[in-house]
Amino acid sequence: MARTTEQALLAAYAVIGDDALKKEAVLKRMRIRLEKLGDLSFNSDTFDGESATGEEIASACQTMPFASEKRLVIVNGAEKLKKADSEALVSYLSAPSETTVLLIIAEKLAKTTRLYKAVSALGGSAVIDCSRPKKRDLAAHVRNMAPAHGITLTDGAAAALVDLLGEDTVRIDNELQKLSLSGSGKAAISEEEVRRAVMREAEAKPWDLTDALAARDLRRALSVRRRMPSATPYSLLGMCVSRIRELICAKAVMEAGGSKAQIASELKVPDWKVRDIEANARRYRACELRAALASALICDRDMKSGADPDAAFDAWMVSVIQG
Repeated sequence: MARTTEQALLAAYAVIGDDALKKEAVLKRMRIRLEKLGDLSFNSDTFDGESATGEEIASACQTMPFASEKRLVIVNGAEKLKKADSEALVSYLSAPSETTVLLIIAEKLAKTTRLYKAVSALGGSAVIDCSRPKKRDLAAHVRNMAPAHGITLTDGAAAALVDLLGEDTVRIDNELQKLSLSGSGKAAISEEEVRRAVMREAEAKPWDLTDALAARDLRRALSVRRRMPSATPYSLLGMCVSRIRELICAKAVMEAGGSKAQIASELKVPDWKVRDIEANARRYRACELRAALASALICDRDMKSGADPDAAFDAWMVSVIQG
Protein backbone atom coordinates (compact mmCIF):
# COMPACT_ATOMS: atom_id res chain seq x y z
CA MET A 1 0.00 0.00 0.00
CA ALA A 2 1.49 3.36 -1.00
CA ARG A 3 2.23 5.81 1.80
CA THR A 4 0.33 9.07 1.65
CA THR A 5 2.61 12.05 1.23
CA GLU A 6 2.27 15.22 3.24
CA GLN A 7 0.57 18.01 1.35
CA ALA A 8 3.04 20.51 -0.11
CA LEU A 9 3.42 23.71 1.87
CA LEU A 10 1.85 26.82 0.41
CA ALA A 11 3.57 30.18 0.36
CA ALA A 12 1.04 31.66 2.79
CA TYR A 13 -1.88 30.76 5.01
CA ALA A 14 -4.58 32.92 6.57
CA VAL A 15 -5.46 31.62 10.05
CA ILE A 16 -8.75 33.32 10.83
CA GLY A 17 -11.03 33.09 13.85
CA ASP A 18 -11.50 33.86 17.52
CA ASP A 19 -10.62 30.43 18.93
CA ALA A 20 -7.16 30.93 20.43
CA LEU A 21 -6.72 27.21 21.13
CA LYS A 22 -7.27 26.28 17.48
CA LYS A 23 -4.84 28.99 16.37
CA GLU A 24 -2.23 27.75 18.84
CA ALA A 25 -2.65 24.23 17.44
CA VAL A 26 -2.22 25.45 13.84
CA LEU A 27 0.94 27.37 14.75
CA LYS A 28 2.33 24.40 16.69
CA ARG A 29 1.75 22.01 13.76
CA MET A 30 3.38 24.44 11.36
CA ARG A 31 6.44 24.85 13.59
CA ILE A 32 6.81 21.09 14.00
CA ARG A 33 6.63 20.60 10.25
CA LEU A 34 9.14 23.35 9.45
CA GLU A 35 11.54 22.28 12.20
CA LYS A 36 12.00 19.05 10.25
CA LEU A 37 13.52 21.18 7.48
CA GLY A 38 15.95 23.18 9.62
CA ASP A 39 16.49 25.29 12.73
CA LEU A 40 13.63 27.78 13.10
CA SER A 41 15.48 29.84 15.72
CA PHE A 42 17.46 31.35 12.82
CA ASN A 43 14.61 31.28 10.33
CA SER A 44 11.51 32.85 11.83
CA ASP A 45 10.15 36.35 12.35
CA THR A 46 7.00 37.52 14.12
CA PHE A 47 5.26 40.84 13.46
CA ASP A 48 2.37 42.72 15.03
CA GLY A 49 -0.14 43.91 12.44
CA GLU A 50 -0.83 47.07 14.42
CA SER A 51 2.77 48.31 14.33
CA ALA A 52 4.57 46.49 11.51
CA THR A 53 4.84 47.85 7.98
CA GLY A 54 4.08 45.81 4.90
CA GLU A 55 7.58 46.56 3.63
CA GLU A 56 9.15 45.02 6.77
CA ILE A 57 7.02 41.90 6.49
CA ALA A 58 7.66 41.45 2.76
CA SER A 59 11.39 41.95 3.30
CA ALA A 60 11.41 39.22 5.97
CA CYS A 61 9.55 36.92 3.58
CA GLN A 62 12.11 37.52 0.85
CA THR A 63 15.10 36.80 3.13
CA MET A 64 16.83 33.55 2.24
CA PRO A 65 16.76 30.85 4.95
CA PHE A 66 19.94 29.91 6.80
CA ALA A 67 20.74 26.18 6.95
CA SER A 68 17.13 25.33 6.27
CA GLU A 69 14.78 24.83 3.35
CA LYS A 70 12.15 27.23 4.67
CA ARG A 71 11.60 30.35 6.75
CA LEU A 72 8.49 31.10 8.83
CA VAL A 73 7.06 34.61 8.99
CA ILE A 74 4.08 35.26 11.30
CA VAL A 75 1.84 38.33 11.31
CA ASN A 76 -0.37 38.50 14.41
CA GLY A 77 -3.43 40.75 14.35
CA ALA A 78 -3.34 41.03 10.57
CA GLU A 79 -6.76 42.71 10.58
CA LYS A 80 -5.01 45.76 12.15
CA LEU A 81 -2.66 46.29 9.20
CA LYS A 82 -3.00 49.71 7.60
CA LYS A 83 -4.32 49.67 4.06
CA ALA A 84 -0.95 50.51 2.49
CA ASP A 85 0.75 47.74 4.49
CA SER A 86 -1.95 45.24 3.58
CA GLU A 87 -1.51 46.21 -0.08
CA ALA A 88 2.25 45.61 0.23
CA LEU A 89 1.49 42.01 1.28
CA VAL A 90 -1.00 41.62 -1.57
CA SER A 91 1.77 42.71 -3.94
CA TYR A 92 4.22 40.25 -2.34
CA LEU A 93 1.73 37.39 -2.63
CA SER A 94 1.46 37.92 -6.38
CA ALA A 95 4.97 36.40 -6.60
CA PRO A 96 5.81 34.95 -3.17
CA SER A 97 9.14 33.46 -2.15
CA GLU A 98 9.39 29.69 -2.55
CA THR A 99 11.48 29.46 0.63
CA THR A 100 9.09 31.18 3.05
CA VAL A 101 5.80 30.26 4.68
CA LEU A 102 3.81 33.34 5.68
CA LEU A 103 1.17 32.89 8.40
CA ILE A 104 -1.36 35.72 8.47
CA ILE A 105 -3.24 35.43 11.77
CA ALA A 106 -6.42 37.41 12.36
CA GLU A 107 -9.62 37.24 14.39
CA LYS A 108 -11.57 38.61 11.44
CA LEU A 109 -10.63 39.12 7.81
CA ALA A 110 -13.48 39.73 5.42
CA LYS A 111 -13.61 37.58 2.32
CA THR A 112 -14.03 40.74 0.26
CA THR A 113 -10.61 42.13 1.24
CA ARG A 114 -7.78 41.98 -1.26
CA LEU A 115 -5.52 40.33 1.32
CA TYR A 116 -7.99 37.49 1.92
CA LYS A 117 -8.41 36.98 -1.82
CA ALA A 118 -4.64 37.01 -2.39
CA VAL A 119 -4.09 34.28 0.21
CA SER A 120 -7.06 32.13 -0.81
CA ALA A 121 -5.87 32.21 -4.43
CA LEU A 122 -2.80 30.20 -3.37
CA GLY A 123 -4.80 27.03 -2.80
CA GLY A 124 -7.87 25.43 -1.27
CA SER A 125 -6.15 24.89 2.09
CA ALA A 126 -4.71 28.41 2.32
CA VAL A 127 -7.48 29.74 4.57
CA ILE A 128 -7.70 27.95 7.92
CA ASP A 129 -10.92 28.49 9.86
CA CYS A 130 -10.28 28.89 13.58
CA SER A 131 -13.70 30.20 14.54
CA ARG A 132 -14.95 29.47 18.03
CA PRO A 133 -17.98 27.16 18.15
CA LYS A 134 -21.32 28.93 18.52
CA LYS A 135 -22.30 29.29 22.15
CA ARG A 136 -25.06 26.70 21.85
CA ASP A 137 -22.47 24.16 20.61
CA LEU A 138 -19.65 25.07 23.00
CA ALA A 139 -20.48 22.59 25.78
CA ALA A 140 -20.52 19.72 23.25
CA HIS A 141 -17.19 21.00 21.89
CA VAL A 142 -15.74 20.99 25.43
CA ARG A 143 -16.85 17.36 25.87
CA ASN A 144 -15.00 16.50 22.67
CA MET A 145 -11.87 18.27 23.98
CA ALA A 146 -11.77 16.20 27.18
CA PRO A 147 -10.58 12.80 25.76
CA ALA A 148 -7.36 14.44 24.57
CA HIS A 149 -6.54 14.78 28.27
CA GLY A 150 -7.59 11.22 29.08
CA ILE A 151 -10.89 12.14 30.74
CA THR A 152 -14.58 12.33 29.90
CA LEU A 153 -17.20 14.81 31.09
CA THR A 154 -20.91 14.60 31.70
CA ASP A 155 -23.09 17.08 29.82
CA GLY A 156 -23.54 19.02 33.06
CA ALA A 157 -19.79 19.16 33.69
CA ALA A 158 -19.09 20.53 30.22
CA ALA A 159 -21.82 23.16 30.60
CA ALA A 160 -20.43 24.08 34.03
CA LEU A 161 -16.95 24.70 32.59
CA VAL A 162 -18.42 27.09 30.03
CA ASP A 163 -20.46 28.78 32.75
CA LEU A 164 -17.46 29.18 35.06
CA LEU A 165 -14.79 30.09 32.52
CA GLY A 166 -16.62 31.69 29.62
CA GLU A 167 -15.82 30.98 25.99
CA ASP A 168 -12.01 31.10 26.14
CA THR A 169 -11.04 27.65 24.86
CA VAL A 170 -7.40 28.05 25.95
CA ARG A 171 -8.50 28.60 29.55
CA ILE A 172 -10.95 25.71 29.31
CA ASP A 173 -8.24 23.44 27.91
CA ASN A 174 -5.93 24.37 30.79
CA GLU A 175 -8.64 23.46 33.29
CA LEU A 176 -9.25 20.14 31.53
CA GLN A 177 -5.56 19.40 31.98
CA LYS A 178 -5.86 20.16 35.71
CA LEU A 179 -8.98 18.00 36.02
CA SER A 180 -7.13 15.13 34.35
CA LEU A 181 -4.56 15.24 37.17
CA SER A 182 -7.19 14.96 39.89
CA GLY A 183 -7.44 11.20 39.30
CA SER A 184 -11.18 10.63 39.25
CA GLY A 185 -10.79 7.19 37.65
CA LYS A 186 -12.64 6.01 34.55
CA ALA A 187 -15.98 7.57 35.49
CA ALA A 188 -17.02 10.73 33.67
CA ILE A 189 -16.30 13.88 35.67
CA SER A 190 -19.53 15.32 37.05
CA GLU A 191 -20.84 18.86 37.26
CA GLU A 192 -20.38 18.79 41.04
CA GLU A 193 -16.69 17.87 40.66
CA VAL A 194 -16.16 20.69 38.18
CA ARG A 195 -17.83 23.30 40.37
CA ARG A 196 -15.83 22.11 43.37
CA ALA A 197 -12.49 22.19 41.53
CA VAL A 198 -12.75 25.16 39.17
CA MET A 199 -12.87 28.79 40.29
CA ARG A 200 -15.28 31.10 38.51
CA GLU A 201 -13.41 33.50 36.22
CA ALA A 202 -15.94 34.57 33.62
CA GLU A 203 -18.09 37.67 33.90
CA ALA A 204 -21.51 37.00 32.45
CA LYS A 205 -22.41 38.69 29.18
CA PRO A 206 -25.49 40.94 28.83
CA TRP A 207 -27.08 38.52 26.35
CA ASP A 208 -26.84 35.77 28.98
CA LEU A 209 -29.25 37.86 31.06
CA THR A 210 -31.60 38.64 28.18
CA ASP A 211 -31.62 34.93 27.27
CA ALA A 212 -32.65 34.06 30.84
CA LEU A 213 -35.33 36.76 30.81
CA ALA A 214 -36.71 35.51 27.49
CA ALA A 215 -36.69 31.92 28.76
CA ARG A 216 -38.51 33.06 31.93
CA ASP A 217 -35.81 31.41 34.05
CA LEU A 218 -35.62 33.44 37.27
CA ARG A 219 -32.97 31.30 38.94
CA ARG A 220 -30.63 31.63 35.96
CA ALA A 221 -31.37 35.34 35.59
CA LEU A 222 -30.46 36.05 39.22
CA SER A 223 -27.31 33.92 38.95
CA VAL A 224 -26.22 35.76 35.80
CA ARG A 225 -27.03 39.14 37.32
CA ARG A 226 -24.66 38.48 40.24
CA ARG A 227 -21.84 37.96 37.73
CA MET A 228 -22.17 41.29 35.93
CA PRO A 229 -20.19 43.79 38.03
CA SER A 230 -19.34 46.07 35.12
CA ALA A 231 -22.75 46.17 33.39
CA THR A 232 -24.91 49.23 34.05
CA PRO A 233 -28.62 48.72 34.83
CA TYR A 234 -29.44 51.38 32.22
CA SER A 235 -27.83 49.40 29.38
CA LEU A 236 -29.31 46.13 30.66
CA LEU A 237 -32.80 47.61 30.73
CA GLY A 238 -32.42 48.73 27.12
CA MET A 239 -31.25 45.29 25.99
CA CYS A 240 -34.07 43.57 27.89
CA VAL A 241 -36.64 45.89 26.32
CA SER A 242 -35.27 45.03 22.87
CA ARG A 243 -35.66 41.33 23.66
CA ILE A 244 -39.24 41.84 24.87
CA ARG A 245 -40.11 43.70 21.65
CA GLU A 246 -38.63 40.76 19.73
CA LEU A 247 -40.92 38.36 21.61
CA ILE A 248 -43.94 40.62 21.01
CA CYS A 249 -43.26 40.67 17.27
CA ALA A 250 -42.73 36.90 17.14
CA LYS A 251 -45.90 36.27 19.13
CA ALA A 252 -47.93 38.49 16.79
CA VAL A 253 -46.68 36.57 13.74
CA MET A 254 -47.39 33.24 15.46
CA GLU A 255 -50.91 34.24 16.49
CA ALA A 256 -51.62 35.33 12.91
CA GLY A 257 -50.61 31.86 11.69
CA GLY A 258 -47.28 33.02 10.28
CA SER A 259 -44.40 30.67 9.56
CA LYS A 260 -40.90 30.47 11.02
CA ALA A 261 -39.60 32.06 7.84
CA GLN A 262 -41.90 35.04 8.40
CA ILE A 263 -40.63 35.43 11.96
CA ALA A 264 -37.04 35.37 10.70
CA SER A 265 -37.90 37.93 8.05
CA GLU A 266 -39.70 40.29 10.45
CA LEU A 267 -36.93 40.15 13.05
CA LYS A 268 -34.10 40.02 10.50
CA VAL A 269 -32.47 37.05 12.25
CA PRO A 270 -31.04 33.80 10.84
CA ASP A 271 -33.42 30.84 10.64
CA TRP A 272 -31.63 28.87 13.37
CA LYS A 273 -32.52 31.56 15.94
CA VAL A 274 -36.24 31.31 15.32
CA ARG A 275 -36.73 28.05 17.24
CA ASP A 276 -35.61 29.60 20.55
CA ILE A 277 -37.48 32.85 19.91
CA GLU A 278 -40.66 30.93 19.15
CA ALA A 279 -40.29 28.75 22.26
CA ASN A 280 -39.69 31.78 24.48
CA ALA A 281 -42.61 33.71 23.01
CA ARG A 282 -44.90 30.85 24.07
CA ARG A 283 -43.73 31.24 27.66
CA TYR A 284 -45.42 34.65 27.89
CA ARG A 285 -48.93 35.85 27.22
CA ALA A 286 -49.19 38.87 24.93
CA CYS A 287 -50.63 40.98 27.76
CA GLU A 288 -47.62 40.10 29.97
CA LEU A 289 -45.19 41.27 27.31
CA ARG A 290 -47.09 44.53 26.82
CA ALA A 291 -47.13 45.04 30.60
CA ALA A 292 -43.37 44.43 30.70
CA LEU A 293 -42.83 47.26 28.20
CA ALA A 294 -45.06 49.62 30.18
CA SER A 295 -43.33 48.81 33.46
CA ALA A 296 -39.93 49.29 31.80
CA LEU A 297 -40.84 52.95 31.22
CA ILE A 298 -41.67 53.30 34.91
CA CYS A 299 -38.41 51.57 35.86
CA ASP A 300 -36.42 53.90 33.61
CA ARG A 301 -38.13 56.93 35.16
CA ASP A 302 -37.45 55.67 38.68
CA MET A 303 -33.78 55.00 37.94
CA LYS A 304 -33.36 58.55 36.67
CA SER A 305 -35.23 60.23 39.51
CA GLY A 306 -33.42 59.09 42.65
CA ALA A 307 -34.18 55.36 43.06
CA ASP A 308 -31.24 52.98 43.34
CA PRO A 309 -30.72 51.97 39.67
CA ASP A 310 -29.58 48.40 40.40
CA ALA A 311 -32.41 47.72 42.84
CA ALA A 312 -34.99 49.22 40.47
CA PHE A 313 -33.76 47.15 37.52
CA ASP A 314 -33.58 43.93 39.54
CA ALA A 315 -37.13 44.44 40.87
CA TRP A 316 -38.39 45.05 37.33
CA MET A 317 -36.63 41.98 35.95
CA VAL A 318 -38.07 39.74 38.69
CA SER A 319 -41.59 41.13 38.16
CA VAL A 320 -41.41 40.46 34.41
CA ILE A 321 -40.26 36.85 34.81
CA GLN A 322 -42.69 36.06 37.59
CA GLY A 323 -45.59 37.76 35.78
